[in-house]
Amino acid sequence: MKRFLLQDSTSYTDSEYQDYILQGVSRTFALTIPQLPKQLEAVVGNAYLWCRIADTIEDDPHLALALKVSFSDQLTQLLAGHGSADDWACELLPLLDGDTAAAELDLIANSQRMLRLFLSFKPSQQAIIQQCVATMVQGMMHYQSHQPHAGLPNLLVLNDYCYHVAGIVGEMLTLLYCDYCSKVRRHQDFLMPLAVSFGQGLQMTNILKDIWQDQSRGICWLPQDVFSRHNVELQDFPSQRTEVAFQHGVIELVTIAHTHLCDAMRYTLMLPSSEQGYRNFCLWAIGMAMLTLKNIHRRPDFEHSSQIKISRNKVKIIFVVTRIIGRSNVLVRLFFKRLARGLPV
Repeated sequence: MKRFLLQDSTSYTDSEYQDYILQGVSRTFALTIPQLPKQLEAVVGNAYLWCRIADTIEDDPHLALALKVSFSDQLTQLLAGHGSADDWACELLPLLDGDTAAAELDLIANSQRMLRLFLSFKPSQQAIIQQCVATMVQGMMHYQSHQPHAGLPNLLVLNDYCYHVAGIVGEMLTLLYCDYCSKVRRHQDFLMPLAVSFGQGLQMTNILKDIWQDQSRGICWLPQDVFSRHNVELQDFPSQRTEVAFQHGVIELVTIAHTHLCDAMRYTLMLPSSEQGYRNFCLWAIGMAMLTLKNIHRRPDFEHSSQIKISRNKVKIIFVVTRIIGRSNVLVRLFFKRLARGLPV
């Protein structure tokens, strides 16, 4: 996969810049977001980039908590129409860690472009994105002030964390799509809770995939109550990677995450078959998460995320097959049942 190289983007329009920088901060979303209808592609891309900026602030290892809270609050104020994005970026950029990805720094430096694009959307779309980002940063800052070095106390707290960093995004996407499509809007009451579960399935997959990367930063998002059932104390878990009891706890979380992905499939199949772009957007995310969970299930003693990375060929298979069968609920169910074979339910 080619490395993203920064270019002189001064001649880009705001919309062209957004498409360009999306490739730098997320190759996955740079592939999936263009599957959406043109009326939503720019809106969802813009929303994702604001969430990514919030995530960059949260993840900075050296930025003091008070500054993270301040810059995150200012971020939500920008989306509410208060303040200058250029002034905000000029204050923030010199304080960020030197190892921050160049594309993320470039995105923040060009946040005024993102804001102009955001303000060109319908008021209803702006309100949905603004509420999502505000809820996300509120949750992020709460957990920043209670960073879990020895795991989260229980699964309920993990659910709450997953809601604030991923479930809220599922809600946002659903509301944006309901705002766009009357056929989807008819199912809004059924889709909203499934959207939260969808987000949690993806987030739990990421947490499991990144166990050891997080641990190297002194953070653990695993729930202690699940591991207590296997007589494992998470404060000691770096030394327990190869112990069967710890692996049983990992597999229990794989099972829970898979259950959420089953909800994600229910969510996707409730979408009208005519909205194949949005179906593909969802099915690609579900498929990649399921394959990642299968790799973790096969090797719960992995010590680096590269050991459970899914192959590019398997990703291509998901992309190609879902494009062909995406309108048929029966064929989609059969394909994903085969894809998930071996995963505990």
